[in-house]
Amino acid sequence: MLVGNNERVPTSPPPAAARRFAVLRNRQSGPYVVFAGLAMMGDNVEHVLSYWVLWETFHSPALVGFQLLSHWLPFLLLSVYAGALAERYDCRRLIQIAQGMFIAVSLAWGALFATGKLSLLSACVLLVIHGMAGALWAPAEQMMLYDFAGPVTLASAVRINATFRSLGVLFGPVIGSLLLVAVGPTAGIFINVVFYLPMTLFLFYTPYTGHARAHAARTKVTLLDSFRVLGTVRHHKSILTVLVLAALASTTVGTVLQNAMPVFGNLLAGATDPDLMYGGLLFALGAGAVLGGLALEVTGWVKPNLRAVIVATATLGAFAAVFSLTRSPALALATLFFAGISHITAESVGMSIVQLQAPDNQRGRVIGSYSMFGPGMRSFSGVTVGVLGSLMGIPTTVLVGGIALIVATLVTIAVIRPEVRQS
Repeated sequence: MLVGNNERVPTSPPPAAARRFAVLRNRQSGPYVVFAGLAMMGDNVEHVLSYWVLWETFHSPALVGFQLLSHWLPFLLLSVYAGALAERYDCRRLIQIAQGMFIAVSLAWGALFATGKLSLLSACVLLVIHGMAGALWAPAEQMMLYDFAGPVTLASAVRINATFRSLGVLFGPVIGSLLLVAVGPTAGIFINVVFYLPMTLFLFYTPYTGHARAHAARTKVTLLDSFRVLGTVRHHKSILTVLVLAALASTTVGTVLQNAMPVFGNLLAGATDPDLMYGGLLFALGAGAVLGGLALEVTGWVKPNLRAVIVATATLGAFAAVFSLTRSPALALATLFFAGISHITAESVGMSIVQLQAPDNQRGRVIGSYSMFGPGMRSFSGVTVGVLGSLMGIPTTVLVGGIALIVATLVTIAVIRPEVRQS
């Protein structure tokens, strides 16, 4: 198949070639998925180092809230437009631009740390640029996955990609903490640039553009025009249901679990070091996502249908509720582990449905709408943690969020029951 500037891209393999971990067996898509995990690890390493310096420098709770807002608000406001750009332009270049923004931010942090010229204004600007880079990266990344895998192995590709990204999220804080202790935040943030380079360089060599299996939309789309895709989405019940469930999960549980971990670390510590318990809780949540993604790929039990997304979303709420109530460290670790499995199942299956059912000429914008309703709605997690946490306490806030997610999922089932039966 010829794409772009007469570049030749291999056509889709026949259905019989769809094997477990197929995306890793391919010399093009395998490195892509691994390097995406490395880039995600760099993202999280940067958070550890920059957030530590910002707190030590300013001791500002307001800045902590801005860190959360600046990371997720670009997904809410810009994801659909980023999807429109991914439809129109070479996705390789868009991802490279995003990686370049990450690199520039890390270098800028390092320069400011080294010279002692860090200010609130410069910090806020860099946090916003970092968030915008993530929003630009997401739709183009998924368009490339569709190009690599095609419909036959797409669900597997999305699942493995999510698993490697979860690996980055899991080990990023570990690497960041090691760099902080071993070489300090300044040298550490410069070293962090290395994690973004493999993806950036690899995209110069792969012939895939994100458009080989579908015609690119060459018409210019403005930011306002891009949101018209939501009118299309509402006529696709399965896609709309996935978006609603993603939004519900983000606003009720979202990043609340991670943000609440220090509180639970102290509650559950007992004779254990609270910091050790805090790290263990975070590790259990991340390990559940990683091992859950691998288990889903090995067994092949979960199919890309609405039923799987609904069950995974409801169980995520249930595990969050149980976690909020228990004071047993063992049970807390177990519930977080299974919450991680539920999260990656809902995320990977939901994205597979969105990709497989999106119209070819609007795939990027539909993917962007998922980023808007999913990661973008995490912008409101700060409200959940801050306002409700102040009124009811963090454990009660997590309990209410978990129950609310279960109830909202049940209501969704009642509304779209015919689609669930057909899936």
